[in-house]
Amino acid sequence: MIRSMTAFAGNEAEIGNLTLSCELRTVNHRYCDITFKLPDRLRFIESDLRALIAAKIKRGKVECIINCKKQAKEGQTLMINRDAVAALLAAANEIEQQMMAPLSFSALDVLAFPGVQQESDNDREQLKLGVSSLVDQTLNQLLEVREREGAQLGELIAERCLKMQEFVVAAGKRLPEVLAQLRNKLKDRITELVAEPDFDRLEQELVFLAQKLDISEELDRLETHIAEVLRVLKQKEPVGRRLDFLMQELNREANTLGSKSADKEMTQIAIELKVLIEQMREQIQNVE
Repeated sequence: MIRSMTAFAGNEAEIGNLTLSCELRTVNHRYCDITFKLPDRLRFIESDLRALIAAKIKRGKVECIINCKKQAKEGQTLMINRDAVAALLAAANEIEQQMMAPLSFSALDVLAFPGVQQESDNDREQLKLGVSSLVDQTLNQLLEVREREGAQLGELIAERCLKMQEFVVAAGKRLPEVLAQLRNKLKDRITELVAEPDFDRLEQELVFLAQKLDISEELDRLETHIAEVLRVLKQKEPVGRRLDFLMQELNREANTLGSKSADKEMTQIAIELKVLIEQMREQIQNVE
C-alpha cells in the first residue's frame, strides 16, 4: 500500500509537572527533510527525535512542533542554577550603572531567564522518555493518515491505468484498419495520376509505410509499463520515485505513438493516453 506525503497529527501528554503538545505536519518533498520547533529545555533530545522520525518516514518534508507548559503541583521544588543567577545579576548590575534610569526586575523575571531553572538528571531522563513516547505515538497517527490518503491515491492511479489499457487495446485493433485505408487511398490516388500504375512498386511503398507506422513495440511497452505501475502500487516500501520514473517512460511511448499516428482516431488515442499519464503524474508527486 502506498502512502501519501501530506498529513497532520497532534497529541498531548503530561510528563511530571509539564503538559506537552506535539504536532507533526508533512508535505511532499523529493527527500526526507525534518525540521523541529522545540523549547530550549528540549533541545538535548532533538537528535533522538530526528532518528525516530527518519526510521519511519523515508520521503517528505516533516515539521515537528513541540510546546510545553509548566503546571504548578503541590510539593514541587525548583532547582536553581546559582552560577547562571550570579552571572545574570552581575551583567544586569553592570548595565544598570550605565543607564540614566535603571529598571528594577523581580525574582520571577530572573527565574524566567533561560538556564536559571535546572532539571535534575532523573527529571531529564524522564522527560526524554516521555517526549520520545509522545512523538512516537503522534508519528503512528500520522502514518495512519498517510496510509489512508495513499490508499485513495492508489485507487485513482489504478483506475487511470485500467483506462489506459483500454486505449492501448483500441489502438492495437485500429492499426490494421488504418493500414488498409492508407493502402486504398494510395492505390486510388496513383490510379488517378498514372495511366499504367506499377502495383509492384506500390506494394513496396506500402510495406515501407507499414514499417514506419508500426506501433506494436510502443503498445507492448505501454502494456508492460502499465502492468508494472499496478504491481508497484501493491508494494509496502516507498515507491514514489519508481512511479515517477514509470510516468516518464509511459509519456515517452505515448509521444511516439502520437508521432506515428496516421489518422484522427489514432491521434485522439495518443492524446487521451497523455492526459491520463499527466493526471497520474500529478497524483504521484504526493506519493512517498
